[in-house]
Amino acid sequence: MAEPVIIGSERSEAGLAAGMETLRRGGSALDAVEVALRACEDNLDDHYVGTSGLPNAQGVVELDASVMTGSDRRFGAVAALRGYPHPVSVARAVLERLPQHSLLVGEGAAMFAKECGFGTAELLTETSRRLWRERLAAASAESVEGENTAATSGDRRYRQQALDLVRRLPPHDGPWGTINVIALDASGEMCVGVSTSGYPYKYPGRVGDSAVPGAGNWCDLRAGGAACTGRGELAMRGGTARTVVDLMAGGADPAGACAAALREAAGLPDDFRAELRALALAPDGRHGGASGQRGSVYQVMTAACTQPRTCARRVA
Repeated sequence: MAEPVIIGSERSEAGLAAGMETLRRGGSALDAVEVALRACEDNLDDHYVGTSGLPNAQGVVELDASVMTGSDRRFGAVAALRGYPHPVSVARAVLERLPQHSLLVGEGAAMFAKECGFGTAELLTETSRRLWRERLAAASAESVEGENTAATSGDRRYRQQALDLVRRLPPHDGPWGTINVIALDASGEMCVGVSTSGYPYKYPGRVGDSAVPGAGNWCDLRAGGAACTGRGELAMRGGTARTVVDLMAGGADPAGACAAALREAAGLPDDFRAELRALALAPDGRHGGASGQRGSVYQVMTAACTQPRTCARRVA
């Protein structure tokens, strides 16, 4: 019998206690990850996952999520999902009910969610709508009139300025980003789950690392599980989550593996470089995380905990 443990990235404390209670009752690592992430997706104060997530450049919330189990490396994910508040549950349904596939996106993901009976919801709350409008208020007051005609040089200039503005828009003050949850259950099974509304004001249809195996999520019970938050495009190019697990397989401790993987990714050229973080759990319960700057933390709970415990990430 393994000692159950569950860890999560910043802001996962909204769901970790529920995830640990699931483990205490004998639930699986997959059950615990889903329960924990659903609670995070329902947290209206969090504008980077689920309901109230910040929208894309068109003002539409698109959600990505994935789950991966360590004993068999099964993977289920959805991306650019609109109108469904619990993408982690839809990702689990892909894993369990559609085993011939691993990733569904856009309209196909929504169609599958409907077939499975998941409920819809308005994901853009008044608060996230206000944040979006405030960030875009600096744009020209004149709109581009889409009369289905060929674009003029003025239209092209406007679109370029709009793209430049969106690229410059920073996240709002306070903690932000994707949420990772990794659980180890009493049977020794491990699961990694990731949920996000993606980079704010992204190009519609953009999919980051959260729904991509090996990039933002990887779980192999022989060595451990890892997940990433932050600059998803960099994690995809670096295969960062799998790099972490591969380093653990080679003998690195979880924090050291995370730090080394981030250093490797940092060596890639990137004109839009932003913070990238990694989190990892070993099959024996050891855990760790790393980030590119001081002050970054993650949360941990064991069966003896009544509240999540905050741990510092190693600086890469």
